[in-house]
Amino acid sequence: MGERKICLTAAYDGTCFYGWQVQAAGRTVQGVMEEALAQMHRRPVRLTGAGRTDSGVHARGQRAHFTTDIASMEPQQFVPALNSLLPRDVRVTDAREVHPGFHARYDAVSREYRYLLHWGSQDPMNSGVMQISRIPDIPLLNAYARCIIGTHDFTSFCSSGDASASRIRNITDAVWYARGSDAVFLIRGNAFLWKMVRSLVGTMLELEQAGALASEMKRILEARDRDRSGTVAQSSGLHLWRVEYA
Repeated sequence: MGERKICLTAAYDGTCFYGWQVQAAGRTVQGVMEEALAQMHRRPVRLTGAGRTDSGVHARGQRAHFTTDIASMEPQQFVPALNSLLPRDVRVTDAREVHPGFHARYDAVSREYRYLLHWGSQDPMNSGVMQISRIPDIPLLNAYARCIIGTHDFTSFCSSGDASASRIRNITDAVWYARGSDAVFLIRGNAFLWKMVRSLVGTMLELEQAGALASEMKRILEARDRDRSGTVAQSSGLHLWRVEYA
């Protein structure tokens, strides 16, 4: 058997990571996973992720591929083997063989993020939420969220450092819902710009606190001007939840 391409599903607590992508300095998710793969293969192994989560951002369903020449292991055996080498804040939850041309990033057709807010008493053991001091108006937040569904230019909601050739993205789902003392923002689309989800959340929360009409959210979107949107919500509440393929 020759080389095979394996696609992993990984979950991680991003609190102590400087994001997904390997950097010159700082602990990264890609870095610790490549270290584990290198121990298994006794050589460097390149791991390519479906998305580059920022510093402090978490994942439940990050996807990443690598090429292996280990013929003796079935794909699912990579799950316990890698978990035995990885730190506790990264877990591989699935592994499967994919066709040689598969690309975890470019073949993805949908990405789902969820942003978690908590307004109850603060739990020091839960690093995956943004703490707020009030119960948000969920129907009003959903009025804002409906404005971004569809294909739009999201320049108003991306970082000025975003290098994407196009800032047009297609959002298929955007909804807020309550869950106990939490509020969850679920957003699903073909792809996302740098800091786009956190910018959307921060803007909607500012508009909701001011009691603004949904038409204001629409005006900000159509302005294509980053200076019109609100602050970027903190990274602790953001989770890459799922990546889907055709």
